Amino acid sequence: MSSGRSFYITTPIFYVNDAPHIGHAYTEAATDVLSRWHRQAGDDTWSLTGTDEHGEKIMRTAVANGVTPKEWADRLVAEAWKPLLETIDVANDDFIRTTDPHHEHNVQVFLQKLYDDGHIYAGEYEGYYCVGCEEYKQSSELLDGTGEYEGQLVCAIHSKPVELLRERNYFFRMSAFADRLLALYEEQPDFVQPDSARNEIVQFVKQGLNDLSISRSSFDWGVKVPWDESHVVYVWFDALLNYATAVGLSDDPEQFARRWPATHVVGKDILRFHSVIWPAMLMAAGLEVPKQVFAHGWLLVGGEKMSKSKLTGIAPREITDTFGSDAFRYYFLRAIAFGQDGSFSWEDLHARYHAELANGFGNLASRVIAMVGRYVDGVLPAPGESTAAEDEIQRIVAEATANADAAIDRLALHEAIGSVWTIVDALNGYITEQAPWVLAKDETQRDRLATVLYTATEGLRALAVLLSPVLTTTTPVLWSAIGAEAALGALRDQPIRDAGRWGQLPAGATVAPLEPLFPRIELATS
Repeated sequence: MSSGRSFYITTPIFYVNDAPHIGHAYTEAATDVLSRWHRQAGDDTWSLTGTDEHGEKIMRTAVANGVTPKEWADRLVAEAWKPLLETIDVANDDFIRTTDPHHEHNVQVFLQKLYDDGHIYAGEYEGYYCVGCEEYKQSSELLDGTGEYEGQLVCAIHSKPVELLRERNYFFRMSAFADRLLALYEEQPDFVQPDSARNEIVQFVKQGLNDLSISRSSFDWGVKVPWDESHVVYVWFDALLNYATAVGLSDDPEQFARRWPATHVVGKDILRFHSVIWPAMLMAAGLEVPKQVFAHGWLLVGGEKMSKSKLTGIAPREITDTFGSDAFRYYFLRAIAFGQDGSFSWEDLHARYHAELANGFGNLASRVIAMVGRYVDGVLPAPGESTAAEDEIQRIVAEATANADAAIDRLALHEAIGSVWTIVDALNGYITEQAPWVLAKDETQRDRLATVLYTATEGLRALAVLLSPVLTTTTPVLWSAIGAEAALGALRDQPIRDAGRWGQLPAGATVAPLEPLFPRIELATS
């Protein structure tokens, strides 16, 4: 069911200095929903995630734990980062590590080309460096420390002291690309999204760009600079290249041509790296810039950004062990407008779980399947003549499908799910109004009962398809229960952009009993 379109999407690669929290899982879940939707639409889809394993921050963490940086990275990847993907049911196509030999080699090939072409030169630099960000900071990005850090300058993001460094490094002539970057933002307004992020980047570049220090010589944990092995490549210059090396840059031109350019989903705190430094690097190399950089907001707990260092980090399994992975994925992608900051609370998660998943969607599925079993012996009847009520349901399903697909193209995940949820609300209202339990008592209303039951069950078919990228574990259960697995084939093979076409579930399909998709959960009280 190929659509002829390609879609390559990436998460950031995450530092392995600590285990993941729900902020990392939020990014992974969002990217996974987007890739699953495009894959089920027949687009030639590729989804990449991975880990960033070089740099001073990783080296210091490893030393503090009495192991080598590679041993630390191996441990965290195996015990924390890859298990995260299983915890929230992510179906990525590839997992890259910046310590992978093919990545390291291709970083050197890329860097050598820029050096040979005159885009890199040697120089000296002095500035305030944040190890947490792995970035030199401008004075506007620093704050006066308080408490134990009083009298010191601290990073505005991490609230930890910065270090004054003076090094002889290699520099990338990034300042030469300011005009080309501004032209890019003007000619492709959706290159950086949402609009608030684009405006921030445009204003930043308009102030003028400095050349970028792209090597370090005060430590040795990183990719060696190919013409001067006393230096290692700046961790961000190395890390950004993962998006291209993972799909064949320098060693598989056919794969690279098939996949590139990419859509990058990133947190807003690393937006500048992806929307300024990264396209400038690609321009220097004569390569196509990414398709889009989309910056989502922060998850806030108690009004603060999710952070291990500030003790607001919540492990994903703390949620999934109680509510399941589907509820995790649904809650964060429905409750928070993608691209804006959002606050998390256990109370809100609990309330939405019951109101929307258990009572809204789950109860709808249980009621419809139970009535088909009770009133027509579990065999889906052929519908009779439609009325305005059925016509309205068909219109809502078709409209929701189109609106959700359009929202996915804008990366407006909350809008896509909201569009699909109009079907849930419409079907619940339809069942209440049509009262099949009353129709079942009147033999003269058997045709009408058949129409109502078919309409409700066919609506569930559309919902199972449209929600399958989000609710990855419960929708296959529903799909099987309504007899669609036997009648139409695997859920993953259903063209999602065709979900709104009415009448796909054939009369005669056998409907099986269904356990509650989202059982009630009581929160422990302290």
